[in-house]
Amino acid sequence: MKLTRTRIADVAVVEPEVFGDERGFFMESYHRKKFEAIGLAREFVQDNHSRSARNVLRGLHYQLGQPQGKLVRVVSGSIWDVAVDLRHSSPTFGQWIAEELSERNKRMLWIPEGFAHGFLVTSASADVLYKTTEFYAAERERSLLWNDPQLAIAWPLSGEPLLSRKDRAGLPLGEAELFE
Repeated sequence: MKLTRTRIADVAVVEPEVFGDERGFFMESYHRKKFEAIGLAREFVQDNHSRSARNVLRGLHYQLGQPQGKLVRVVSGSIWDVAVDLRHSSPTFGQWIAEELSERNKRMLWIPEGFAHGFLVTSASADVLYKTTEFYAAERERSLLWNDPQLAIAWPLSGEPLLSRKDRAGLPLGEAELFE
């Protein structure tokens, strides 16, 4: 298991050891002791699975009062995964990072509590699995505006994204409730 910090040091790319041959491959997508050894000692309480078509943009989501850390991976297809630092006291507040996650590269993205998270499907479809450190709480969920000019996220879009009603109604950073 290999951990690489991104330019926002609290967000990290996790690369599992993959064993492959003509039959296919095997990998441990999560192993508590190995995650502890690379500095990601977390308790995960919920696993989520979404399937989306090309150009679906989900996010940017976060929960106040019950923040979720997320370990995100793709089992089919590819996505452009984005994390935005919403911790007001952080030196990287308002900054974002993005990583391509795919069934081919088998990378995972660790997004700690205090970040908004979203992704754009860049393949015909994508199955995304993610573990969370806290349970989903609809009443605590917030959406940050995916195309907020202040954030200037360079989504690799081909046309208009497919958005939920909730994501179309996201708030810009300047109006959003944030973390301390």
